[in-house]
Amino acid sequence: MATATQTLEELCINSIRFLAVDAVEKAKSGHPGLPMGAAPMAFVLFDQFMRFNPKNPKWFNRDRFVLSAGHGCMLQYALLYLTGYDSVTIEDIKQFRQWNSRTPGHPENFETAGVEVTTGPLGQGIANAVGLAMAEAHLAAKFNKPDATIVDHYTYVILGDGCNMEGVSGEACSLAGHYGLGKLIALYDDNHISIDGSTDVAFTEDVSKRFEAYGWHVLHVPEGNTDLAAIAKAIEAAKAVTDKPTMIKVTTTIGYGSPNKQNTAGVHGAALGADEIALTRQNLNWEYEPFVVPQDVLSHMGKAVERGASYEAEWNKTYADYKAKYADDAAVFERLVSGKLPDGWDKVLPTYTAEDKALPTRKHSETCLNKLAAVLPELIGGSADLTHSNLTEIKGYGDFQKGQYQNRNVHFGVREHAMGAICNGMALHGSGLIPYGATFLIFTDYMRAAIRLSALSQAGSIWVMTHDSIGQGEDGPTHQPVETLASLRAIPNLTVLRPADGTECSGAYKVAIARAKENAPSLLAFSRQNLPNLAGTSIEGVTKGAYAVVDCQGTPDIILIGTGSELSLCVTAAEKLTAEGKKVRVVSMPSVDLFEAQDAAYQESVLPKAVTKRVSVEAGVSFGWHKYIGIEGATVSIDRFGASAPGGTCMEKFGFTVENVLATAKKVLG
Repeated sequence: MATATQTLEELCINSIRFLAVDAVEKAKSGHPGLPMGAAPMAFVLFDQFMRFNPKNPKWFNRDRFVLSAGHGCMLQYALLYLTGYDSVTIEDIKQFRQWNSRTPGHPENFETAGVEVTTGPLGQGIANAVGLAMAEAHLAAKFNKPDATIVDHYTYVILGDGCNMEGVSGEACSLAGHYGLGKLIALYDDNHISIDGSTDVAFTEDVSKRFEAYGWHVLHVPEGNTDLAAIAKAIEAAKAVTDKPTMIKVTTTIGYGSPNKQNTAGVHGAALGADEIALTRQNLNWEYEPFVVPQDVLSHMGKAVERGASYEAEWNKTYADYKAKYADDAAVFERLVSGKLPDGWDKVLPTYTAEDKALPTRKHSETCLNKLAAVLPELIGGSADLTHSNLTEIKGYGDFQKGQYQNRNVHFGVREHAMGAICNGMALHGSGLIPYGATFLIFTDYMRAAIRLSALSQAGSIWVMTHDSIGQGEDGPTHQPVETLASLRAIPNLTVLRPADGTECSGAYKVAIARAKENAPSLLAFSRQNLPNLAGTSIEGVTKGAYAVVDCQGTPDIILIGTGSELSLCVTAAEKLTAEGKKVRVVSMPSVDLFEAQDAAYQESVLPKAVTKRVSVEAGVSFGWHKYIGIEGATVSIDRFGASAPGGTCMEKFGFTVENVLATAKKVLG
């Protein structure tokens, strides 16, 4: 029962605080300060505003919550436990940060039901939230009717000083302001402390004015530690503004209640210690043992289960009426949310013959995107201000803009990192959208964190990368990727594909779309320069990662392995070697990752161990290829930066010619 000195609300807030304190103390690891300071705003949000169903965490029309300041994850785990999610029990909280626990050191969407996106690298969460809000706006514009609203939810975020310092948040919030995402509401935990101490040492800008300049609606709650009414009033005001996202600056005290450590960096990322916990319990009048929650709190916050069931039942009725009136739209909606692809979707992907015109693979990519867009309404995306270089416009589907959210071409501006994180948010929205983001391959360096997180968090994003080698030409080494493919191939769960011609481009998109629906990302690398279509390429071959495009009778004397723009060099060199009496196999390896996923028998059939004479040809670094060429093989590669010259000149000067491939092969043959 609430006591005279503690209201029920205070008991709930202190329960959140002490679950965090006790879990971090037991683990001897974690970040108690943020949960202690942000507990009031989080309690108000979950208790009064959030619409969700703890017993069905994937209910479509739930509000999405993102803890962008993911180091404070015990805040979220406490909320999930107290509101009745089955994914987090008190035993899970006791196992915070332990092996195989459902309460890892930062929130992971694939580990804990109720966690929408994986956060921790600061700024990623707020950028993901922009993607979540864009997905909501797009689907609402596509499916809602004047007499039936089936897509209607908010995206709420708690972010901190660190998130606001990271550049990705600025990129994403700038774009959110431009798009006027009125259902995006961010609560900024303004506590003025980071790991190095007071933020005064490095961060003194006026964040509110910055967000106003972005086009956000900005509010301030000066007393975020205790003024629950002001927090609630601010959220209500935020919801009333429908044409702008809202940032609510909530000024708090990190580690609130700790007599000696609150408002210091000491409570940011370390356990309080037994003595300080005892003082904090005394200071906040908390008489309960570790991990004990008052029954009044469990009863009150557990009402979220009943509310959630009611929210979902109400929505189900609305949806049933919608389905009766708009059966065709409902069928599309249900397919999207189910994550299924329509039958025969891949039949639209073209194949080519050697007689077809040579084109850049980026042009074939454009063809694939447009053919797929016609049969996959879930395909949405765009470029980081390189639409007409990446060739990523899906024609006839309009530009996603404020008030035109039903359209499918997204202009991210020169914001590669935000583009990546926003696409991940859209992919993780749970509505079956397949987002794609495009730039030059070299600029994956600007979005590496988001690409890595797409792989880690099982986000079905597609990364469309063009200008994939020194063949990019005149822009020079700043724009010519040499080490990039090798570094991307090192990311687990990211499928990297570098197709050689039009047919292989179709194969790459077949793989990428299918993997997106399996909650996995793909990265496609396309050429700027024209490439011939080759007789032996196939869509099926691409799906296996590597396959023979030219073969011989019996055991080959030598195997030439090529990718992308260099495969045709291997094919022509093989013709010359064959004319000289050599038995040659040419293997196209558009995806090392997919080849490694094949069984040993298939791998042996493509690259038999008995054939030790091998040459790999790729306009990038040799790193990674030695696994496939062995000690008797050689690489035609570039282990230095490129140069500014026409693309053809660069390729010639760095040895990517038929003559050099032929000479290298002869050297290997001895």
